[in-house]
Amino acid sequence: SVFSDVIGQEHIVTTLRNQIRAGRTSHAYLFCGTRGTGKTTVAKILARAVNCEAPEDGEPCGKCRSCLDALAGKSMNVIEIDGASNNKVEDIRVIREEVAYPPAQGKKKVYIIDEVHMLTPAAFNALLKTLEEPPAYVMFILATTEAYKVPVTILSRCQRYDFRRISTDDISARLMRLLQEEGTAFRPEAVRYIARKADGGMRDALSLADRCISFYMGQELTYERVLDVLGAVDVEEQSTLLRSLLAGEIGEALEQFSQLVASGRDVSVLISDFTGYLRDLLLLKASEQSAGLLEVSGEQMHLLEEDAAMVRDETLMRYISVLSELSSQMRFAYNKRVLAEVALIRLGKPQMRADELSVMERLRRLEQMAEQGYLAEQRRTEHSDGPKQDGSSAFLNSGSGITAAAGVPDEMSRDGTDPGAAPVLGSALPKAVPEDLQQIENMWQGIISGIPSGRFHEMLASHSVRMFAPEDPEGNMLVVAFTSFLGQTFCDRNNGRYVKELEELIRDRIGKDIRVSFILKEDALIRKQQLSVVTRSEEVEQTIREHIDFPIETV
Repeated sequence: SVFSDVIGQEHIVTTLRNQIRAGRTSHAYLFCGTRGTGKTTVAKILARAVNCEAPEDGEPCGKCRSCLDALAGKSMNVIEIDGASNNKVEDIRVIREEVAYPPAQGKKKVYIIDEVHMLTPAAFNALLKTLEEPPAYVMFILATTEAYKVPVTILSRCQRYDFRRISTDDISARLMRLLQEEGTAFRPEAVRYIARKADGGMRDALSLADRCISFYMGQELTYERVLDVLGAVDVEEQSTLLRSLLAGEIGEALEQFSQLVASGRDVSVLISDFTGYLRDLLLLKASEQSAGLLEVSGEQMHLLEEDAAMVRDETLMRYISVLSELSSQMRFAYNKRVLAEVALIRLGKPQMRADELSVMERLRRLEQMAEQGYLAEQRRTEHSDGPKQDGSSAFLNSGSGITAAAGVPDEMSRDGTDPGAAPVLGSALPKAVPEDLQQIENMWQGIISGIPSGRFHEMLASHSVRMFAPEDPEGNMLVVAFTSFLGQTFCDRNNGRYVKELEELIRDRIGKDIRVSFILKEDALIRKQQLSVVTRSEEVEQTIREHIDFPIETV
C-alpha cells in the first residue's frame, strides 16, 4: 500500500508526501486517533518512503530492495514495538543502545511504537532523552488512541497528526470497490450499514464485511443478511419497541426484547442500536436539516419521520439518558440482560426515577389518564350518588378505548345538549352540526381507507374524533382532535402535508371544499376551562347587579 491508498486522511498524507519530496522529514511523529483510522498503516508507508531508493512523487516505489524487504517484514531498518507489552524502562533502554549504531543498509532506522500511551513514567523519561538529541539517521513514529496520556514533554518534541474518523461515504466506497474486485455480489444498503457500524474505522469495516461474506459464502450480501450476521436490529423492530414503551406496555416491550435476544442478538448491540435510533429521532425533531446527518435509506427515513412525530423531545432525552447510563454499567456486568430489562422497565415507568425528565413524563401520563377517563371513573367509584352534572365527569371511556372529544367549548353544542357529552368515534354528531360534517362523519372510515397504511392512518383510525369549530362563521371547517399525545406532531405547522392529504381525500368523496384543522384534545380542554371561567364571571356579575343599587365597572 502507498499514501494514495489511504482514505479519509488527505490532510496527513499530503503533508507527509510533501516532506518526503523536499527531504524535510522530522525525527519524531505522533499519530493520534481512534482505532482503525490508519495510524499504523501510514507509519509503515512513511517508514518505507524514507528508506526508498527511488521514491516516486513522495511515494515508496515498492520495487527497490528496501521496499521489498519492508513489505516482506524482513527489513532491519523498520522496528515495530508494541507499547502495551514492552512498556518498561528496560525496554526503552534497549532502544537507546541500538540507536547508537547507524543502519547497515538504507537511510534511516525507523522505530514504530504502537500504543505509546501504555509506557510507564520511567519509560517515558528514558525515551525523552533520545527524542531530545536523536541521531540524524533515526526516526520515531509514535501511535496512540489516547494522546492525553502522553506526557507534554514527549508531545512537544513530536510532529503531531490527528487522524479523523473516516466518513461513511468513504468507507462504503472502499468496501464496494474491494467487493467488486473479489467478485462478491452485494446491495448498496448492506454495505452502507456495515460502514455505519464500523463507526469511522476502516479496519472494523473490513472485519465486519469479512464476517458477513464468510457466513453467506457465494451468496449476495443483502441488508437482511448483514443484520442477521451482526446481530443488529432493523428500524421497524426498534419502532415497535419504542411504541410499546410509550404506551406503558412493559410486558409487551420485555417480550419483544426477549425475542430479539433469543434470536441471537447481543444485548450490548441491541442497546447501542436502540440508543442510536433514539438519537436519530431527536435529530429529526431538532431540525429538518438534520436529516442529512442520518445514514439511512429513503424507506427508513420515512419511518423515522413518522416515529419522530409521535414522541416528545423530553421523552427521547430521558430514554437516551437511561440507556447511556446502562451502557456504562454493562461494561463490567456479568449478566447484561438483567440490567437491560431493568432499564426497559424504568423507561416505561418514569415513577421509578426522581429526576426532572422523569417527573415531566409522569405529569404527561397523568394528563393522559385524565383525558381517558381514569380519574373520572375513580371519582364515580368514590361517590355512590353517581356522576356530577356540572361537566366534571365529561371524560368518558368508550368500549374500544377511544375517548370522547371532551372539553370542547359549550358553543359546540347548539341544540342544548350537554357539551361534555361530545360524540365518540363512530357515534352521530349533534343535530346542529352542518350537514356536510355529518356526511363526513358517516363516511369517515371510507375516507381514511384511502390513506396508505402507516402512522397517519393509524392515528386517524384509532386516536381521533371529529368536531365542529364554533368560531368558524362559514361552518365548513372539520376539526380533527387527537385523543393521544402521539398526535402531537400531526398538529404542528410543519406537518401541513397531512392536512392537505386529508382535505384532498374529503374533496374527492363529497365534492365540496372542506377545511381541516388538527388539534390536541388537551388544547380543547384548556379552551373549555377558559370559557368556563369567563361564563362564571358573567354570572357572578349579573347576580351582584340584581342585589345592589349602584353601577358596577368591570375590570
